[in-house]
Amino acid sequence: MASIFTKIVNGEMPCYKIAETDDFLAFLDVNPNAKGHTLCIPKKEVDKIFDLDEATYTGLMSFSRTVALGLKKVVPCKRIGISVIGLEVPHAHVHLIPLHSMDDARFIQKVKLSSEEFEALAKAIKAQL
Repeated sequence: MASIFTKIVNGEMPCYKIAETDDFLAFLDVNPNAKGHTLCIPKKEVDKIFDLDEATYTGLMSFSRTVALGLKKVVPCKRIGISVIGLEVPHAHVHLIPLHSMDDARFIQKVKLSSEEFEALAKAIKAQL
């Protein structure tokens, strides 16, 4: 069965899209640790990040870097953190999290945004890429 991320890639589920190439997609996390928390995924569904072929892995990291640079221009923070955990969705993905403190990286506290806030944020980040 397709993961939720594959359903997003296929247009079966909506997302707040930030960036897209033929091979990768970046969108806002709808249950964010911090405002601007973004997910970068390969479009090809592979469960574990280290099971990606080398070209896809390095491409995902390069794509994530590009997105992080745009994110940093829009969301004030000390730095953009990167996390790869992979337990919650069986589809390789990179979390880009605007960090103000270590607590923002702990996946314990979440922030709430309205759909209008998500849309405006996605548009602002996309404009920086």
